[in-house]
Amino acid sequence: MKMPDPLNSTRRNFFGRSTCGLGTAALASLLRSDFADASPSSVAADIQTHTPTAKRVIYLFQSGAPSQLDLFDHKPNLADLRASELPNSIRQGQRLTGMTKDQPSFPVAPSTFRFQRRGQSGAWVSDLLPHTAEIADELCFVKSMHTEAINHDPAITFIQTGAQLAGRPCMGSWLSYGLGSENKDLPTFVAMVSGAGGQPLYDRLWGSGFLPTRYAGVKFRSVGDPVLFLSNPPGVDAAMRRGFLDDLAELNELKRQKVGDPEITTRIAQYEMAFRMQTSVPELTDISDEPQHTFDLYGEDAKKPGTFAFNCLLARRLAERDVRFVQLFHRGWDQHTDLPNKIAVQCKDTDRASAALVQDLKQRGLLKDTLVVWGGEFGRTVYCQGKLTANDYGRDHHPRAFSIWMAGGGINAGITFGETDEFSYNVVRDPVHVHDLNATILHCLGIDHSGLTFKYQGRHHRLTDVHGNVLQSLLG
Repeated sequence: MKMPDPLNSTRRNFFGRSTCGLGTAALASLLRSDFADASPSSVAADIQTHTPTAKRVIYLFQSGAPSQLDLFDHKPNLADLRASELPNSIRQGQRLTGMTKDQPSFPVAPSTFRFQRRGQSGAWVSDLLPHTAEIADELCFVKSMHTEAINHDPAITFIQTGAQLAGRPCMGSWLSYGLGSENKDLPTFVAMVSGAGGQPLYDRLWGSGFLPTRYAGVKFRSVGDPVLFLSNPPGVDAAMRRGFLDDLAELNELKRQKVGDPEITTRIAQYEMAFRMQTSVPELTDISDEPQHTFDLYGEDAKKPGTFAFNCLLARRLAERDVRFVQLFHRGWDQHTDLPNKIAVQCKDTDRASAALVQDLKQRGLLKDTLVVWGGEFGRTVYCQGKLTANDYGRDHHPRAFSIWMAGGGINAGITFGETDEFSYNVVRDPVHVHDLNATILHCLGIDHSGLTFKYQGRHHRLTDVHGNVLQSLLG
C-alpha cells in the first residue's frame, strides 16, 4: 500500500486550517525584494520612461457614485427648467437603467444646494463641501469624466481594473507588480473600507487577478487585529513563532523544489511579511502619538477606527512610511431617493477628512510626491428618479458625465478641466474616459501605461487595455 507523502499531508492540513488566515486573506501583498526573479528594477526599468512626479497614490473612492450636479457641476439655468421634461435632444436615446426606463416622465431636478466660486481659481463647489471648498486652489477638478458601465458592480470593476468583468488586476496590484515597495515591513498596497449601505464591495476590487497573488492588496480591518491573525495565539511567543515559520519555510521550500509552483515562494514570503507586520502594523495604527492639532484638522471621528476620517489619517501615516498605493472605499453614495438628506450625511462624513488629508500631506512636504484622487464610478442623472417634490428628489445612474478631483503628485493645481452641457448629461468639451484617467495616474508615477503589461492566456494585458491617453493639460 502506498503511504501518504508526509510533506503533502503537512501542508494540506496546515493550509486547510489557514484558508482564512495569513496566507490567503490577510497578507496577500508582498515585497519584490523577496523574489529574485521579480526585483523592482526588472519591470520598472522597462516601464518608467520619464522622471515620476509621484511616488505613491492615495485613492479616495466614493462608492455608489456621488452626484456631480449637487457637488461640483454647477448648472444655475436648471432652476428655470425645474420639473420640465428632459429634452430628447439632450437624452439622445441613451440607455437607462431598469430603475427608471419605465418612468412616464423624466422631470428636471435642479440641485437644492447653493454653489459658490472658491479660492483664486474660482472653482465651483457646493456648500455641501465647505472644507473641500477651502482647498479648491490645491485641486484639479475634472468635470468631463465618462465610463462604459451603467450599473455599480461592472462600473466599479471597470474603474479599478480597466474591464467590466471580474478577473483582472486592480490598479494597486499593477503598481505593486510594476514598481514594487519602498518599505520592507509594510504591504505595498493597502485597502480600507468605511461607510454603510449601498452596493457590496468585494475583495477582488483590491485583488491581483491573473497577476501572482503577492501583488494583491491587504485589507485593514476596523475591529480586532488590523490584519487577520496578526497577533500570536495564546501560549505562542515571538521566539516560538519565529521557529515555527523557519520550519514551515523549510517544508515549503522542499515542496517548491519538488513541484516548481511559484505560488509556494509567494506563500513563504507572505509568512515572512506577516512576522514583520506584527511590529510595523500596530505601530502604524496606534494613533496615540498624534498631537491634538491633528484631530482639530481631521475631526474627532479620526479617533474612531472604521470611520472615513480614521482611514484618511491612516492613509497619511502610510504615505509617511512610503506605502505605494492606499485605496479608501467609502460606501453610501447611491442616492436614488431622498438625495438631499442622504448626500448631506455623506458629505458630513467625508468632506472634512478629505480636505484634511490634502492639507496634512502638504504641510508635511508629502503632497508634492503623493497623488490623491477623489471620485466614484459614474455620475447621477439630471432628471428625478421617482416623484419630484419641492424638497425631495432622487437621481439614477449616469455614466455619460461625472466629476472627480485630483491633487498633488505633479497634477496641475487650481484648474477645472472639461465641461458638460447645461443638463450635466453629455460632455461637450475635453472628454476624459476612465482609461485616460488611469493612463494619467500611471504617467505621474513615471510609467508608460502601454508598457506595463503581463502576459496571460496568450495575450499581453494592461490596466488601460488597448486604450488610454495621458492628459497633458492636467500635469503641472
